[in-house]
Amino acid sequence: MNILLITADQWRGSATGYANHPHVRTPNLDALAAEGVAFLNHYSQAAPCSPARAALYTGLYQMNNRVVRNGTPLSDRFDNIAKAARRAGYDPTLFGYTDVSPDPTNRAPNDPDLTTYEGVLPGFTTRVKLPEHERPWLSWLGRQGLQFPDNAAAHLPVGVEPGRITSAPPAYSAEQTQTAFLTSEFLRWLDEQVGERPWFAHLSYIRPHPPFIVPAPYNTMFAADEVDGFARAEHRVAETKSHPLMDYFLENATTDHFVPGATGRVSELTEAGFRQIKATYYGMIAEVDAQLGRVFDAIIERGEWGDTLIVFTSDHAEMLGDHFALGKGGYFDQSQHIPLIIRDPAETTHNGKQVTAFTEAVDIFPTLLEAMELDATHQPDGTSLYPLIYSEDAPDDWRDAVHWEFDFREITSQFAEAWFEARSTELNLAVIRTAKWKYVHFPTLPPLLFDLERDPGNLVNLAENPDHLRTRLDMAERLLRWRATHLDQTLALKELTPEGAMTARP
Repeated sequence: MNILLITADQWRGSATGYANHPHVRTPNLDALAAEGVAFLNHYSQAAPCSPARAALYTGLYQMNNRVVRNGTPLSDRFDNIAKAARRAGYDPTLFGYTDVSPDPTNRAPNDPDLTTYEGVLPGFTTRVKLPEHERPWLSWLGRQGLQFPDNAAAHLPVGVEPGRITSAPPAYSAEQTQTAFLTSEFLRWLDEQVGERPWFAHLSYIRPHPPFIVPAPYNTMFAADEVDGFARAEHRVAETKSHPLMDYFLENATTDHFVPGATGRVSELTEAGFRQIKATYYGMIAEVDAQLGRVFDAIIERGEWGDTLIVFTSDHAEMLGDHFALGKGGYFDQSQHIPLIIRDPAETTHNGKQVTAFTEAVDIFPTLLEAMELDATHQPDGTSLYPLIYSEDAPDDWRDAVHWEFDFREITSQFAEAWFEARSTELNLAVIRTAKWKYVHFPTLPPLLFDLERDPGNLVNLAENPDHLRTRLDMAERLLRWRATHLDQTLALKELTPEGAMTARP
């Protein structure tokens, strides 16, 4: 069986047609979901990219894989999706990036791989690496007559002053996006796959990751004055006063990362600016969906659709103006709720099923291992999703909460450490979220408690409300129990006896 793992960076879990979004159009993903299983309450374990992907690729929570920021090395001792695929006889091939910082303990001090967080997950054969500078894509554009000194210039809007938030497109066309480039490279590689050996490919798309700009026709596909509204307080000041972490984010997040040529604080963008960014983001999603159609059509034309397992997901999501924020990180669902579709050609009984049970990014690793009939070399924190794929209802013992972690230390600059007057090891949070409650725990900052049924926007913190102290304690105990039961069990579940090494069930 062939395996295709697709990730699209920074994709909100609600932003799909099959999830009944009021505006977003994703006909190709909708068709995939109709032939597979869509998981509607799927969550990332961490942010930004490197921590999120470490959990996705290893099946381990951040507290165990310890990748806490972009640039934190991933230890070589951990198993991962690519290593496992290689054990199964595949040559797992990467198109795009994995943002995995290599383990420096096994490298020479002057190894150039130690100068970037954009390393490749061990085990992958790299067909196309598309790091943040995007030079392979720029070179491809250059051969088509579009010359740019760097990717910042490539993403500038045409016909308007840089920094203005408009629907103006870039100089490259819809057939010349990074998504189109990676898709074309994948299709060229796919044509080379001959014989009886199955293939394993990881298509890792950068979009809809910022900067927020997209070519025609997607730039005007959604009108800024018609997009849905925002979950946030009445004004920016109220958000900054809601919690010290929000004050830190809103005071320091700048627009240059999100809008080509822009300056100033994200939180001070106008309502019209936030709305245009949302409209552009939806257009970027439509552009990725169109390229996914090319991928699916090619597999069908090769006669391999009935023998290809497809997983589509994201690493983390995007705030998209909610709480006056852009980007990812923190305790809001908008940063961590992501899409997941699994289409297994061997299971057609439940085609079109939509799972509402809570699932997590760490579940993908054990799911793929089960598909490849392998065991992990470490004890994963996630659980295979096949029980949800093959049955109508979730098992009785399935989780009734999701968890994620976020670390906001700044190792090199020590900026956050100085801001909060705290040590690096104290600048983190852990979240437990049920259908009704969300509890956020910090080592040094005040805790948060939200009633999600009455306050889905997370606007009213009940942590200090005397009427909810019992709930706060219960949720804190649940979070502590989660951490205690998910400490690394790789060797803790083994015991050396006179009969040899014995292994217990987790």
